[in-house]
Amino acid sequence: MPADPLNSTSRISPSAVEVRRSARRRRTVSAYREGDRTVVLLPARMTADEEKRWVGVMLDKLAAQESRRMLDDGDLARRAAQLSAQYLDGHACPATVRWVTNQNTRWGSCTPAEGSIRLSHRLQGMPEYVIDYVLLHELSHLLVPGHGPRFWRLLEAYPRTERARGYLEGVAAAERLPHLPVAGGAEEDDT
Repeated sequence: MPADPLNSTSRISPSAVEVRRSARRRRTVSAYREGDRTVVLLPARMTADEEKRWVGVMLDKLAAQESRRMLDDGDLARRAAQLSAQYLDGHACPATVRWVTNQNTRWGSCTPAEGSIRLSHRLQGMPEYVIDYVLLHELSHLLVPGHGPRFWRLLEAYPRTERARGYLEGVAAAERLPHLPVAGGAEEDDT
């Protein structure tokens, strides 16, 4: 594990790293990108040496995650257009489709008035059929608000809906278990 964040494989300058300490945080260390800055969340009781070591560890983890990204935003938009054409007769036409790092409690979201779709970065690295399902789910919301019968009828056209939903439910259940790595998240236990 790197001892110095400057020697981290992610090549982030120390000025681009913000360390946030929390008295409520006891054992976990996590990190995420916020614009062009990296935020590392640490327990308040950590020493300066431990902080330096964990910042390096988390920068490396984020860099590894980002190198595994399957689709960039342009690829995601093209995939959304293909799925709309194949399953929604091309009626769902988003203005933007992009990955976001600030959605940790939902897999995707959309703003129908703007035509924007956002997918959680936690989906990156999951099977393609799961990402396709979440994209179709959000595309369907561009056509039908809420989760009523009409909405679910649109998703019935996708043959892997139930399988994808089961996969996501399993990931969500695993995330609630203690001491297991979170899918798609850069988080470590400091013990």
